[in-house]
Order: sequence, then C-alpha cells, then structure tokens
Amino acid sequence: MKAVFMLSKDPEHESTGDLTMASLVIELARESYDVGVICLSGHADTASPGVVRVPKAAPAAADVLRDSLRRRRSLVHSRFLSDPLIRAVERSDADVFVADHSYMAEGFLASARAHERQRGDSILAVNTVVSETLVWRATRGLLGLADARRIVRDELRVARNAYSVGTYDAEETQFYLDHGVRRVRWLDLTLPPKKQVDIGDSGPRLVFLGDRKWAPNQEAFETVLDWWPDIARGIDGAELCIVGSPGPGAAPPLPEGVRDLGFVDDLDGFLESCRAMVAPIRTGGGVRVKILDAASRGMPVVGTPAAVGSLADLFQLPAHQDKATFVDRCRRHLLDRAAAVADGRALYELNTERWVDGAPHRAVQDWLSRR
Repeated sequence: MKAVFMLSKDPEHESTGDLTMASLVIELARESYDVGVICLSGHADTASPGVVRVPKAAPAAADVLRDSLRRRRSLVHSRFLSDPLIRAVERSDADVFVADHSYMAEGFLASARAHERQRGDSILAVNTVVSETLVWRATRGLLGLADARRIVRDELRVARNAYSVGTYDAEETQFYLDHGVRRVRWLDLTLPPKKQVDIGDSGPRLVFLGDRKWAPNQEAFETVLDWWPDIARGIDGAELCIVGSPGPGAAPPLPEGVRDLGFVDDLDGFLESCRAMVAPIRTGGGVRVKILDAASRGMPVVGTPAAVGSLADLFQLPAHQDKATFVDRCRRHLLDRAAAVADGRALYELNTERWVDGAPHRAVQDWLSRR
C-alpha cells in the first residue's frame, strides 16, 4: 500500500512545529505503507527521493480574493489550491492521500482522484492539525473575524468528504463527531523519549520557548513579560530566558530578570539550567510541540489550557486558566528545586511508557487503515 502526504511546507528546507509532527506521523506510517510526499516548496528545483515539490509562490491578494469569491471558499482554502498541486495529485499512484491541514485536501478534492475514490481506488485521510478558525479569529483582525465562518464551513466540508479524519485535540474530535463526521480519531501522539534533562543543579530560572513570528507565540511572550514581575517578586536571582526567533516589530522592553537569547546552540544543555518551561498560550489548539518536546525530555511545564489542551490528561498536567494560579505554579518551581525535579521525572516516565507501549503507533495505524 502506498501513502502520499500532502504538506504545505517543505520538510527538508523548513522547520516548524507542524512539520515536526508531520515528520513523526510519516515515520510511524512507514511501518505499514510505502510513503511519499507532495509538498509546496520554494525549492521546487530540488530533487529528493520520494518527494514531489510543487512551486509555492506567494499569490497576489487580488487573485486569492477572486478565487475565493468564485469558488465560494474561505481565503485560506483558496490560497492553497493550485493547478500544479492538482496535477501532482493526479500523477501519483498512491492508495491513500493524506492531507496535513484541512486546506491541503483541496488539491485532492479538485482532482480526478476524488472521483476514483467512489470506486475505492484511492482514499483521502485528513489531519486537521489545527483549526485555522482559531488562528484567523484571534490574529487576523476584522478580516479574520469575517472569514472565520467560511473556514469552519470549509473544514467541515473537507472532513465530510474524507475517508478518515484525525485531530491533535480531543475537543476538536468531538466537534467533528457532533457535526456528523463519523470516522474521526484523536491522534494522541507523543514524541519518542530523548535524553532526560538533569535539572538537579538548576538555579531559579524559567524558559519560554517559541518562534514569535507565529502570532500566538508572540501573544504568549507579551503575556509572560507582563506576569513576570509577580512571578519573580522576592526571589533572589530569579530569571526568565526567552528562546526562539523574535516577533515582528520593535521588541518590548524587558523587565528585570528577563533575557532574550534568541537562538541557543546547545538547547539540551541550556534546558538543564532551567527549572521549568512556561507556556501562557491564549490562542491555541492542534499541535502542541513545545509541550510534547518538554515531556520527551522530562522538563516540567507550566501551561494554560490553550497550551496544554488534551495533553493535560495524557501527562497529568495541571492547566492554569488564570494569572494567579499560573504565577503560583511558576513560583513553586523557582522556590522548590526538588519539586521541579520530581515533576520532570514523572512527566518523562509517562511519556516513555506511552512510547514503549506503542500508543502513538496504534493511533496512526488506526487512522489510516482501510476498513
């Protein structure tokens, strides 16, 4: 059986959270499928075995708007549909087409393959990754609010036309079930265990990790700067380190005890100097790679419900809805090294147990299986 994954980014030339998870899913799928990739890429002239690159040119806003009106599709679903993508799908001999993000299914649905599935020749599986509605509504201003309903409509249309749907969030899975999508599964994936971080000698330091070019991360960065004075109050040497690419515009002034480090060469070594990772995400859903990565390393996490999501149950992680409880949890880690070490060890053991038991492997196989 052949499966081809349709990606909106080039896994060999880009590095993002959704690509990290896509790469994990692809590797797990290789246990049962001959896997290939069709990806949108700015390096379409690059040749790699098993990878078909479709040119990813930035379309003119007027063209996207015109196509959106003509096809009665949301802007984001119109943006990711192109003739080269349709042709790449039609040339593929895959049995299973896997859309990573709902909008990447549009190339399949507009192709001859969509008619072949009526005969059972090929099927469409969709990994929603994250609902674009959340992102557009929270970060795209009036345009995002205006298009949010059409995005939901498109995501439901894609799901109803798919053979199988997977999500990274149990609540999102229930949303699709409630709207009549019957073959939908929560992809309760975790990352393979890495070398456990040793925070036994760490000082009173917290870390915020994230690419701030992604609007929800920038929003969380601004939140943690606002909350930091209350977190650090009265704690000698308390420090917050910011790791990751800076966001757009001028950087805000940093409170005392905060350092913006940007890129860190030895992330593993650096994390061993920190008591916990903080994630005050307000706009979230879907991929939660920072939390998964922390669990795979045994790094304690202080997160909001949007940051932790369904992983709260998997890892027995408390989710802190309000500022007061978030601040208190951060202070606990800064003041009690032994408690931080114990929390990290418990998180690491839970993650390792799930991986050894094969839970992520079964999730992918069940989602892609043809029954």
